[in-house]
This record gives sequence, C-alpha cells and structure tokens, in this order.
Amino acid sequence: MTEIEEAGEILQQCQENASIRKGCDPLALTQRSKLQHRRARINQQINKEMRMRAGAENLFRATNNQKVKETVALELSFVNSNLQLLKEELEELNSSMEVYQNENESISVPVIPLGLKETKEIDLTVPLMDFICEHYGEEGSVFKKEIHEFMDLRQAMRTPSRNESGLELLMEYYNQLYFLDNRFFSPNKNLGVFFHWYDSLTGVPSYQRTIAFEKGSVLFNIGALYTQIGARQDRSTSQGVGMAIDAFQKAAGAFNYLKENFTNAPSLDMSMASLNMLVQLMIAQVQECVFEKVTLGGHRNDFLTRLGIAQEAARVADVYFLVYHAMTQPPVKDYVPFSWATMARVKAEHFKALSHYYAAIAFCDYTPLPDEAENEHERAFLQFHATMPEGPSLSTVLRDKEEQRKLGKAHLKKAIIMHEEAMRIHGLCKILRKIDILQEVLSLTHKRSLSKYSEIDHEEDFFETPAAPDVHPKTQQKPEIKTPNFSRVKVTDIFHRLGPLSIFSAKSKWSHPRRVHLVRGESGFGFTIRGDSPVLITGVVAGGCAAEAGLKEGDFIISVNGQDCKWSKHTEVVQLLKSIGSEGVDINVVTVHSPESQSVVSSTAV
Repeated sequence: MTEIEEAGEILQQCQENASIRKGCDPLALTQRSKLQHRRARINQQINKEMRMRAGAENLFRATNNQKVKETVALELSFVNSNLQLLKEELEELNSSMEVYQNENESISVPVIPLGLKETKEIDLTVPLMDFICEHYGEEGSVFKKEIHEFMDLRQAMRTPSRNESGLELLMEYYNQLYFLDNRFFSPNKNLGVFFHWYDSLTGVPSYQRTIAFEKGSVLFNIGALYTQIGARQDRSTSQGVGMAIDAFQKAAGAFNYLKENFTNAPSLDMSMASLNMLVQLMIAQVQECVFEKVTLGGHRNDFLTRLGIAQEAARVADVYFLVYHAMTQPPVKDYVPFSWATMARVKAEHFKALSHYYAAIAFCDYTPLPDEAENEHERAFLQFHATMPEGPSLSTVLRDKEEQRKLGKAHLKKAIIMHEEAMRIHGLCKILRKIDILQEVLSLTHKRSLSKYSEIDHEEDFFETPAAPDVHPKTQQKPEIKTPNFSRVKVTDIFHRLGPLSIFSAKSKWSHPRRVHLVRGESGFGFTIRGDSPVLITGVVAGGCAAEAGLKEGDFIISVNGQDCKWSKHTEVVQLLKSIGSEGVDINVVTVHSPESQSVVSSTAV
C-alpha cells in the first residue's frame, strides 16, 4: 500500500468514526504512527540487546575457561556496537527539531520543540455501559450516544492540529476527563480499562488504570503543542516573537502544573527530573525570544542600547548553561537526546559570545556626550560588568578613545574564542550539523566579530590585551510561567443526563432506584419536599400513603410518571405532582447514603 493510499484509508476511517472536528488533523496519524512504530521497533531491539549483554556479562564473570571468555568478550563487543547504533537511530527520531521550525527566509536560531505523546485506541463502551447499569441503576444502552460522543472526542484529540484549535481540542478533552473521573471512577472499584501512552522521548509504552495518567498525558501534550506553536512563529517580526514568547511561557506553565499536580508518572518524560528540565528549557527559550525582540529593527545604535543588548545576551547564556547542566545530570542524561544537550551548550556559548560582541561595539563606537548624559552612561557602565575591568577608572575610559578601543578589543577577543567554541561543540553532533540555519548563524556571527576585530586592531599594538570581565546579565522582560487557563474552553458534561454531579457521581453511594406508586389522599400524598436538581423528600407523614408506599426522608425524586426530574426545579416537581389525577402517580426515587449538604430552602407539602 502506498503512503497516499494509507493516508486516504485513515482519513476515510476517521470520517466513518465521525472524528473529524475542529482542531483535529487525522492525516497526521499516518506520519505519527510510522514514527511510533519505528520507535517501538528500535526499543524492542534495544531491550533484546540489553538482555543479551546482561547474559553475556554474567557468563563472562562466571566462567574460568579462557577460550569461553574470549568468545563472550567478542560477542559483547558486537552487542555494544549494535546498542550504540540503535541508540543513535532512536536519538535521530527524537531530535527532529527542523520539522517544527518556521519556514520563512529570515535567519534565526532554531528552538527545541517537543513531540506529542502517542496513545493507543481504547474502547470504553462496554465498561461505561456496565458501570451505568451497576452503579446508577439505569439501562446502559440508553447512553450509547453519549459514550460514542466521548470516544469520538478521544479519537480526535490523538491528532490535534498545530494551532489554537488543536489546543482547544486538547483542553476540551482534558476538561471532559474531570466529569468522566467523577462519573465513573469509583474509589473502591476501577473500570478494568488500561490507558496506554508512549514516552515522547524513548517511545517506551506505559499503561495505568488510573484516569490521572490519562489526564497527565493530555496535559503533557498541551505543553508540547505550545512548544511546536512557539517554534513555528516568525521571530523576525515583533508580533511573531511576541507570540513565541507567549507560547513558550504557556508550555512552561503546563509542564510546571503537571509537575506540581501529578506524581508517580510511569514514563520518563513525565518524571519530576524531566519536567524540571523542560520548565527550565522553556524559560531559556522565552529569554532567547526576549533577546530577539530587543534586537529587532528600529532600535538606536547608541551606547545604552548596546549595553542593554549585551546584558540580554548574557542573561540568555546563563539560563542555557542551567539547561545544559540539567540535561547532563542523571537520570535525565540517560534519555534526553544528545542533540538537545549539545544545542543548549552551543546556545550558551553563542549568546556569551554575543554579549561580548555587543559590549565591544558599545565601547568602540562610543561618542562622548554632554555632562548630564555622560553621568547616565557612567552609571550604566558601573553596573555593566560582573567584575570591574582592569586598568583606568570608568570615567577615564569613557573620556579616552584609546582606552575604549582597548576594552572593546578585549571583549572582541573573548567573543571570538567563544564563537569558535560554539562552532566546535556544534561540529561534534551529527544531528545538529544537518541544521543548515544553525550553522549559518554561528558562522555569520563569528565572521562579524572577526571583521570588527580586524577593524580596530592596530599594527602598533604592543600591549597585551587583558581578559575582559564577563557581562553582568540583565533582562528587560522576566519570563513568566503561565498556568494553563482551562476555564477558557467551556464544555458541557457529556453525561449530563445522569444527573447533577454533586449527587450522581461514582463517589456517592446510594440504593438502586425504586418505583413507588402513590394515590393522593384527603390531605395529599403525605410528604414534603425541598431543594432543586434533584428534589429532596424532607418529611414523610406517619400513616400517610407515602409512608405506606415506602417513601423515606432523604429520598431524591428522579422521575415522575416516567418524566426525568434529576435536573428539575422544586416548583416544577410540585406542579407535576399537583397535576396528577385520581389514578395516582409513579415516582422513582433513590436513597443516597452519603449526600452532600443541600441548600436550606422552604419545604412544600404535597
């Protein structure tokens, strides 16, 4: 079957399942499923090789036969070689950064997006119908439409489109899981359904019965989708870079919320260490976008502006060094792609070099100003370096063109060294070498620093250039961690017909519904009711027809003559009961053993 035929077949299947909805991209399933199958295959082979290596190592330790030892050692070398090749293949699958980048022609450094977690299809039809019958005492088949609607929503959220509609689809499903949890997941009994999700980095499958795993995985995908949206923005425009900042801040918020609210995750990508690293990565990418925003066209090339840009670059370098440290610590370093850690280190060196470059041009191109402005420059200069530079006082430097040139030259020398270090580290990673735009950015900035250095370097310079101190990091816009606003996507409980969630949930216990036939006596039916949705029986007259029929205080009326009353107001139920003729009335009631407190309202005798 060709790829086009396969795509058409999946599209047709999705249409038959009615899962084509706003925010869903069913054709994405073709490429994603292929990617996931490749991940799964590689992991199976890695596990097989690991078992072989463990067996060979045990045999090597156990035997004293030299010939056997030599044979086992040779086998171990083959196994280790195969493992290395498999791990490199897996890393290449997990490091497809360029897929999500913006495709415009502007030159900007690529960012790191995350792939979405994949999940297996599940069928909740039978478990939900059985639970409705057993727990709610209603015919499960009556709710087939609701179950089908929920299953369609889950199918659609597996392939969200990379835009705002895709995010809304994931949030809609996440919000519905709140209702599903309360409706069907009892503290004392599970549905017997396993939620299967694949690790976004390793492809290793994990499964749990708890709906918390499903919610956590969807929340992870919300964060991952924000990273893809952020990566796709055109950061050469003020609007684009602003949208990228917002997307990465929301991604940080999603991962941080997941870290604070979900524990015991069975997959590595949702572990505490991974989520801490991902939050740091998102903050670093926000800081990088802030730097790009500051350097967009329209800024004056004056002394203070350039000092500010240098400090912004120093701040980006600092946060990427933190990310690199987080990525190279166990256990994260064992499964985070090598290209990610390399990218973080390359960016740390690259932005450190930029901080020195902008410092150099600030000093080299400095023009003395009137006293008032010069005082402002002195104050900025005083707070600019992490440590005070060697040599003359700051006021002397700002008044002496030669001293400015010397300080600028020192910064340029340091910039060139760091540019070269960034390019060296970049060259060590096979995957990063394939990203042409990154290579181009590193090369251009290096050539720019070399050009400026040759411009200010004099043949008669016999002094040894002192080492320039680091630039003190500072930012105009501190990154925020924006917690997802789930309430912005309004949803209606799909299983609304089961009744108000405060009473009709898997957390409440009650007797099965029972039918009671009542005939009005001379003084009415002999009971009083109060409250809304559902109406509560608050009093039963001793010896009255209601008492004889078996009604009890604390019963809830759920239907009158077959008309559902679970959502009915107090006045509506009273009106229904008053309209009954001499033939009497059939009402269905349930006795809740652990009801939540009801609002105190006036009672009505009927």
